[in-house]
Amino acid sequence: MSATPRIAIIGAGPGGLTCARILQRHGITAAVYDRDAGPAARDQGGTLDLHADNGQIALREAGLLERFLELCRPEGQEMRQLDPAGTILFHHVPDQDERFKPEIDRGLLRDLLLDSLQPGTVRWGHALETVGGPAEGPRRLRFTNGTTAEADLVIGADGAWSKVRRALSPATPRYTGVSFLEAWFHDVTARHPDLAELVGQGSAAAADGERGLFAQRNGGDHIRVYIIQRVPADWIAAGGLTPQATDGIRSLLLERYRDWSLRLRRLITDNDGPYVDRPIFALPVPHTWEHNPAVTLLGDAAHLMPPLGVGVNLAMLDACELALAIARHDSLGEAVHAYEQTMLPRSTEMARLLDGAADGLLSTELPDFATAGDR
Repeated sequence: MSATPRIAIIGAGPGGLTCARILQRHGITAAVYDRDAGPAARDQGGTLDLHADNGQIALREAGLLERFLELCRPEGQEMRQLDPAGTILFHHVPDQDERFKPEIDRGLLRDLLLDSLQPGTVRWGHALETVGGPAEGPRRLRFTNGTTAEADLVIGADGAWSKVRRALSPATPRYTGVSFLEAWFHDVTARHPDLAELVGQGSAAAADGERGLFAQRNGGDHIRVYIIQRVPADWIAAGGLTPQATDGIRSLLLERYRDWSLRLRRLITDNDGPYVDRPIFALPVPHTWEHNPAVTLLGDAAHLMPPLGVGVNLAMLDACELALAIARHDSLGEAVHAYEQTMLPRSTEMARLLDGAADGLLSTELPDFATAGDR
């Protein structure tokens, strides 16, 4: 391997930043390119749980686990399952020292990773257009701002609609038949005390088989609610509405949830601001590709699955294993091959387990770990 291999990571999400951080800890430089104009260009989303057996492993290799444990919210592991009438069916309260999957806001996690990188690592305002050049490298990157770059290895950490994926695979995400509509609630202790009590310090979910609600406590006294339905991907437009038509969408939802309790329907009616449409897509299973020594993928770019608590964790574990493989092998091609030999079987197994599992978000069944002692 060259003493200074040119490594380009596309995407400054948790996976891409974790990879860059671990590479830097091993004395290897990587440039991270992201389409956003800057780190504060857009909302980073809600909260997520980082698991001890994947996401936290990556943070340990990144030298950031102790800081993460200072920032995370262990109380966010609380979980409530309700029926549409609002009756609590299952209630898990975490032990005081429980740290298996504590919550952290996505923005806070991103800041933790960004602040750990050498200045100038992330090149903002670089939306990838194409990956060209010979298969064996170097690969030529062309960005929509007119700039170009060459890389001995291109790492696609650019999410569901990855541009890097096109250099390896013709696969595209497909709609799962289940859609989320996101709603926000701010200053909930003062402005929405009843909903704050309903959700608790973690999450609260309810479903009737066709529709569901999932409410999740975020940091900063916020709650995000995901209104979950089995609908066509264009259900808003089919109703003669646009995503900005908050009142019209709310009326439509209230009709669909008319048999639910008034308290739960307040998760639909009392939100602060507009809804955000988030149809759920997944890649075909299995998703594999022919090994290429100069291009590889991690996270959602490699194995987009329904949002059931594994996405960011797998992305960070992918990033950790890829960075360590690069640090430990004599060539980039050998490193990529070793990484893919582990990542692809693991992601295929998990994707098969979750294939069609988006419907499980609407299930009335209790979580597997619900026992009499947890109620």
